[in-house]
Amino acid sequence: MAYQNLLSEIRESVLYVTINREQKLNALNKATLAELADVIAFAAKNEEVRAVLLTGAGPKAFVAGADISEFADYSGAEGEALAKNGQNQVFDAIENCPKPVVAAINGFALGGGLELAMACHIRIASENAKLGLPEVTLGLIPGYGGTQRLTQLVGKGKAIEMITTADMISAVEAEKIGLVNHVVPAEELLPKAEEILSKIKLRAPLAIASAISAVNAAIRYDENGFETEIKEFGKCFDTEDFKEGTSAFLEKRKAVFLGK
Repeated sequence: MAYQNLLSEIRESVLYVTINREQKLNALNKATLAELADVIAFAAKNEEVRAVLLTGAGPKAFVAGADISEFADYSGAEGEALAKNGQNQVFDAIENCPKPVVAAINGFALGGGLELAMACHIRIASENAKLGLPEVTLGLIPGYGGTQRLTQLVGKGKAIEMITTADMISAVEAEKIGLVNHVVPAEELLPKAEEILSKIKLRAPLAIASAISAVNAAIRYDENGFETEIKEFGKCFDTEDFKEGTSAFLEKRKAVFLGK
């Protein structure tokens, strides 16, 4: 996995992905989005990877937005294609990844950066993080799922306020409204993410994938979440992990899950 705009490495079953454009505040350009699509597809298929930790390089920004220069001259059709491709290949791919993706928000998460964090399953922010969707200041709206995911996370009224005012909010405010799970001092950001991931890695991987699928179904208008849960629940019974988990419980020992 050799990338120009990302750093990636597997450590202790976690794929660490760092968006490495510090001089550009880790802004999302086409090349970076293509690499993110590739690395998420890799994570989803690789049996060694149990989870993903996504962060930005340097102390200032997680991702400060999209690279505006790349689409400043786009037509309506080109803009629509930009949003559709980005959502399908990156943002929806992260949300639907069977491996939990944890965003470690180490600074500014604005525009596409906040949309990227919201596509992740769990969000942890450093105390200095600032979050917002400033697209209306450019005559645009969020195009990578931001209007939908922000509404799901914080409710319609707060989402409309954040999007129409384009105001940034602090990490503390983000935690208060449910936009992030935890806020910690900057030096504790990665350790907190790793603490959560260390617990996740002890659990049954196939059950985790089923849980992600079922939870995602809860917010899809075209899917019955209860039916999805029933189906995923049933699938778990056919796994070796289920046999191991129940045997370990009955034998009063710790389970060792193999993801089979």
